[in-house]
Amino acid sequence: MDTLIYNVTALLLDEAQTVLKDAFVLVKGEEIAYVGRERPEGKFSLLDGHGRALMPGFVDCHTHIPMTLLRGYGGGCGLQTWLQDYIFPAEARLTPRSVAAGTMLGLAEMISSGVTCIADMYMHTGTIARCVADAGLSANLSCGGVYFGAPEDFSPEKCADCRLQEELTEQWHGYGNGRILVDASIHAEYTSTAPFWRWMARFAREHGLRVHVHVSETEKEHLESLARNGLTPVQALDRCGVWDGGGIAAHCVYTTPEDWEILKRRGVSVVHNPYSNLKLGSGVAPVPDICRAGVNVALGTDGVSSHNSVDPFADMKLAAILHGGVRRDPMAVPPYQALEMATANGGAALGRKTGRIQTGWAADLILVDLDTPHTLPCHDLVETLVYSSRGGDVTMNMARGQVIYQDGEFLTLDWERVKREVQAVLPELFPSK
Repeated sequence: MDTLIYNVTALLLDEAQTVLKDAFVLVKGEEIAYVGRERPEGKFSLLDGHGRALMPGFVDCHTHIPMTLLRGYGGGCGLQTWLQDYIFPAEARLTPRSVAAGTMLGLAEMISSGVTCIADMYMHTGTIARCVADAGLSANLSCGGVYFGAPEDFSPEKCADCRLQEELTEQWHGYGNGRILVDASIHAEYTSTAPFWRWMARFAREHGLRVHVHVSETEKEHLESLARNGLTPVQALDRCGVWDGGGIAAHCVYTTPEDWEILKRRGVSVVHNPYSNLKLGSGVAPVPDICRAGVNVALGTDGVSSHNSVDPFADMKLAAILHGGVRRDPMAVPPYQALEMATANGGAALGRKTGRIQTGWAADLILVDLDTPHTLPCHDLVETLVYSSRGGDVTMNMARGQVIYQDGEFLTLDWERVKREVQAVLPELFPSK
């Protein structure tokens, strides 16, 4: 049955920055069918918002969900030490069961914090896809393709990640009326070579896929690309056609104006990961400059192992205040712009009609409680949501018209079973503990 949400203040995230008090939002199937102050005629299933804020669900545009199992592991190191000494050895012990446990744990945290759509890059991607399908979110999934062999020895028939890309696309791209999409995937410039990039670019064109790549996350990565190729990572990948069909470039901490021009022209979005970049000491992406260059900027949490949580409110707040401090300008990233990065810009980055409360768009909606000690009084809804609200304030999560979380209860996953599975797989992941 169609659902009518009422008794809410709706933040539409439209171009007019509309805040609609006493709003009615009608959901038919997977889409929003009506938004307004007049009650539409008809018989509906009613969802009382109890005077809360209704806003689009968050879009987390760069995640590695199973890394929830590595929460807080190897802290205090730079990216390369952290990866080589802690993360890669632990990941080598991952199994489909442990990946599923970590994925469901991460999805539970995301769902209860208001995330309705993600872009994930990780191994055992088929296992992740099945977990996402069961949990009810939407996702763009990629495997993080690598190739460490000599360029002259590259062969797609012998490259495991080429075969994985083919299999993943065949099995999951378009699943559930597009709820799951597959992105072409290059982990990074420094973990592969030009023949692999050209193959992946051609595969993306032939199958109508976007791409997902780590780009210029650290100064070391950026400078070594210049030394190897005489080009930045963005430029080296562009020369091989990687960006031709658009997609997302994660991090972009050390990108240049020349890079931004390429990304804008190719329709590639930058994904800002402020918490992860700060925790690993990687730096601060020049987001205000990237935005002024006309590039779409969205938000990501990165892996929980380099962030410790997937609370989108925390990332949104940090994105809004970080650049104000760096630039000594409190409006370097205004609060409404941070909200757009977390919602509508994320939908655009993934090529999806999500992130706005608008007729014909996906019914990805969340209710946020404003009757809390840390949100009262609410003089300005945007200010409150960006600077005061927390993931724990989410009281309802609706993904594509299906309520998947309400009043502290998960409706598509068994939380007690998730906890049992996490405890069961930890000994195999950390045998020395």
